Amino acid sequence: MASPSLSRTMSLPSTQTYDHGAARTIKQLFWLYVLLLIFEGALRKWFLPGLATPLLIARDPVALLILLQAAASRFRVLNPYTLVSFAFTIVAFFLALAVGHQNLMVDIFGARITALHFPLIFVLGQVLTRDDVLQVGRFILWLVIPMVILIGIQFYSPQSAWVNRGVGGDMEGAGFSGAMGYFRPPGTFSFTIGVTLFFDLAASFVAYFWISRKHEISSLLLLVATAGVLLAIPLSLSRGYVFQLGITIAFLLIASFRSGRSFGRIVIFLLVLPPALLIMYQFPFFQTSIDVLLTRFTLAAKSEGGSIEGTLMTRFLGGNLGAINNSTREGLWGFGMGMGTNVGSKLISGELVFLVGENEWQRVMGEFGPFIGIIAIGTRVVLAIHLMLKSLATLLTNSDALPWILLSFGLVQIVYGQWGPPTILGFGILTASLIVAAINDPYTENQDA
Repeated sequence: MASPSLSRTMSLPSTQTYDHGAARTIKQLFWLYVLLLIFEGALRKWFLPGLATPLLIARDPVALLILLQAAASRFRVLNPYTLVSFAFTIVAFFLALAVGHQNLMVDIFGARITALHFPLIFVLGQVLTRDDVLQVGRFILWLVIPMVILIGIQFYSPQSAWVNRGVGGDMEGAGFSGAMGYFRPPGTFSFTIGVTLFFDLAASFVAYFWISRKHEISSLLLLVATAGVLLAIPLSLSRGYVFQLGITIAFLLIASFRSGRSFGRIVIFLLVLPPALLIMYQFPFFQTSIDVLLTRFTLAAKSEGGSIEGTLMTRFLGGNLGAINNSTREGLWGFGMGMGTNVGSKLISGELVFLVGENEWQRVMGEFGPFIGIIAIGTRVVLAIHLMLKSLATLLTNSDALPWILLSFGLVQIVYGQWGPPTILGFGILTASLIVAAINDPYTENQDA
């Protein structure tokens, strides 16, 4: 259960209020949430295309049940973060109906982000143990190879193939244009961003297990999963995945300094990586995908003024910071919750267009306006800083790198993640929950006994 210090800072319950039966139920619901996150797209595309629209919010009832079970079992749902979130959501809800878009369904869809899913971070952080977090990691690693095989098939198949069908069985395909006539594959997800986030999370677990204790993971599984996350680099055609791998490796190097043995492992891995990629390039199957990925980087460099500078500084940081500078253009109270999401766009305009803004901070500031928008963004930024400090303390005090390595992926998702689309929201909430759980139940020497 949570340590006393974190119980105070995260406002978690004491051990006296811990209901093991309720915790077991919440864990079962949590696994349903995870399964729906990963396989919801497969249901919407291949198996239940007629239910594609309601399946978009399939995890919402699960999230509601988790919160209701937690509240009924005396788990603390309210803390400084959720109180602020509930408060600005309620105010923004009525403002949207009074002076905003005045569409009740769009308002409800927007409110579910901060009122329904965001609190899960703290409820699941109380209930899940370190073993639960590691179990999620092993489960993700087991899925890596099937997912790589699937995206490989999708990459080389035409968009009209069954494996590439879009949401609702759309015969035009679910892939997103990449380069050289090839499309970015979506895997089991509705859209390509899902498979990118899946491998981002998988890579963070792979990185952790490389410096973890031997009993926590099978060596064979780790090697196979490592190969999988590397093979996914060219097959996913995702520049974001490449950038995220760089962030994860940087966090991994920092964590490995705590142990000379771990640092040696990482050095060996980084030395072996270049020749391994060269060997991959000798196979035509991967040579084509690598060439397509390099072409995509080249084209992006031309259009954005350099891949790293253009993507990270201009589109990513510049766009988000610019949203704050230009926030008054949307009026003092914004256009209303939910209007910046794809669902809101479809319900209001009948088309999938960016009515508010393309990136997350633009969406938040556009929907909420400058006053509430700053509070909404600030809540996420403060939470990210809080988790970073706690993760670093866990690394230095307990020599436990688990929350720190997961933060390599979770940090960006908490601060900048585009929570409008349900899949991105799901990965952001899942990862943040795992980080909080890992902080609350750190590794101790007794666990090796």
